[in-house]
Amino acid sequence: MSHRPNSGVRPLAGVGLYFGCNGLVFAALLPWYPLLVERLGLNSWEFGFVVASFALGAIVSSVAPAHLISRFGANTVVIGGTVLLGLSAAATAWSVNGLMMAVCLFFVGFFDAIVDVAQNVVGIGVQESQSRVILSSMHALWSLGGLVSGAAATVAAANGMDMRAYLGLIMVVSIIVIMVARRLVGDADARSHPENSGGADGTSADHGAEASADASETAGAKRPSSKRAILLMALPLAVVAICGTAVEDIANNWSAIAAVEFGGVPVATAGIAFSVVIGSQCLGRFSGDLLVQRFGSGRIARLGGGLIAVGGIGVVAATEPVLLLAGLALMGYGSATLVPGALGAAAHIPGVGRAGGVTLVNWIMRGGYLGTSPLVGIIASIGSLRWGLSLLIVIGAVTMIFAGRLGTVPRRSD
Repeated sequence: MSHRPNSGVRPLAGVGLYFGCNGLVFAALLPWYPLLVERLGLNSWEFGFVVASFALGAIVSSVAPAHLISRFGANTVVIGGTVLLGLSAAATAWSVNGLMMAVCLFFVGFFDAIVDVAQNVVGIGVQESQSRVILSSMHALWSLGGLVSGAAATVAAANGMDMRAYLGLIMVVSIIVIMVARRLVGDADARSHPENSGGADGTSADHGAEASADASETAGAKRPSSKRAILLMALPLAVVAICGTAVEDIANNWSAIAAVEFGGVPVATAGIAFSVVIGSQCLGRFSGDLLVQRFGSGRIARLGGGLIAVGGIGVVAATEPVLLLAGLALMGYGSATLVPGALGAAAHIPGVGRAGGVTLVNWIMRGGYLGTSPLVGIIASIGSLRWGLSLLIVIGAVTMIFAGRLGTVPRRSD
């Protein structure tokens, strides 16, 4: 029992590095989009469908995360998935046409979805061992990793650094960081759940411990009467998560382009728009745990929906950088707790186990990615990008409608 204090610090740091590293790899690619669009000669609707391949890859991953976690353990899946994610992101820089870019982004989405589920499973396990809300802070570190990476990529692009060299460097850095993170996490998730022990001496392999955790949770939880009942619990959570990821998707794919078109920002420095969104999201997530602990996840999500709608109005009305960046900051802050809150609630859906619940909601959530950018691109082609980005106002309203469902999932009594 003497390992308890250690289990409260090192695993938190390790999981934080998991999330930060994932944000680092993903965001390293995004500020280069305007240059890729220019180099490959993509118009709005073509670009919208190309970047939607990211979501398609995530959807195709389907139940793979839960099976891989059951077979190898969440920590191993995070490591392997991060390596493959880095390779896929780096390969995107070598694209010679829209099709090649779409294929690369398909694999980026595929491996990112797997890593996302695995790191959330580890994070939720540590959260429950600490008996306090930490998941928003873990997602804040994802945003922080993305902020640092996006800002560095913007500086690199502005100074004429080769995109291929930059993304290759990021891949190497991510591998080093993820190995350090794994050592910090140790076997904390297995220790935090007594039922996870796979052997008499309590030193079972990591993947065996986590597999038995899911099995015992599934067996011990009160099962809903049918798969339909499970889906009805998951869908409202997924809607909230989709609203959060839709904001992220618009920020990832369209904020830099909006900065160029609306604010007259030079192409090489347009990545500042993405940095503003992810920076404000990072602040929202660091403050989110305290706010959720005090007021509840539903109320904070509803407030977030209002901020997204107001921010969307600011973005579509902008004719210069200040109002545009202010709108982006509001929508970033408003979206901060939506995905962590939805995935945290998903881990307690009865009858499917922690990894199963997170995988289910994560998979449905990724479907929102598939439609967001193509819809923005189609609307922009028919009207203008301002009309396309008005989708943010709708996203804010939908968030406010479904936010209250975050607190309605019964918690498991492990």
